[in-house]
Amino acid sequence: MSATRPNPAPLDGRFIRLEPLTREHLPRLYAAIGHPIVFASGYGGGPKGYRDTEAGFLDWSEKYFAWGVGNPMVLFLKGGPHDGELVGTTTLTDFDLGRESAHIGWTAYDPRVWGTAVNAEAKLLMLGLAFDHGFGRVLIQADALNERSRAAIAGIGATFEGIQRRDLTRADGSWRDSARFSVIIDDWPRVRELLETRLAGYGERPVLFRSMRA
Repeated sequence: MSATRPNPAPLDGRFIRLEPLTREHLPRLYAAIGHPIVFASGYGGGPKGYRDTEAGFLDWSEKYFAWGVGNPMVLFLKGGPHDGELVGTTTLTDFDLGRESAHIGWTAYDPRVWGTAVNAEAKLLMLGLAFDHGFGRVLIQADALNERSRAAIAGIGATFEGIQRRDLTRADGSWRDSARFSVIIDDWPRVRELLETRLAGYGERPVLFRSMRA
């Protein structure tokens, strides 16, 4: 099966629904992820990428998200007292159809859903989308200094491939090393089972907000 770029379309899970990101979503996305703690460990280029106003965030978003060349998505909770709340974003992009490779990145969540079912189900849906469209390798990476994100990526069963040094520039102009992980099609049955088992552990309980971390 040759790889094809997915058409932007909603993806439904048990706990979340993913929808293609539009500019109309940006004010609500700012409310969800526009916090210093989200940028502190590397998202958006690190602390210097943080914008403390909605207008600044909207301007920053024009250059940051993979408009047109990727499939950026936003996440909404399903069920419970926070049904319909926008709680984050993730993107499938860097499509190399000949090499059957793609990249899941640009991922950030409202701190109130850290440590919940949200990340596991988002990865299950996004990886499934990639492999259903013929991709054989999906890259997932983080700033090498971002221990939280590295642990989360390893925790979904992705394979650590090493550190790519001096890979990308941060918002402050410094160079970041990237911790690179991948899931390939041969890994997918194992990773899918791991994620499905983790999600089953939440039962039928909807995602509830946690206290905002300092």
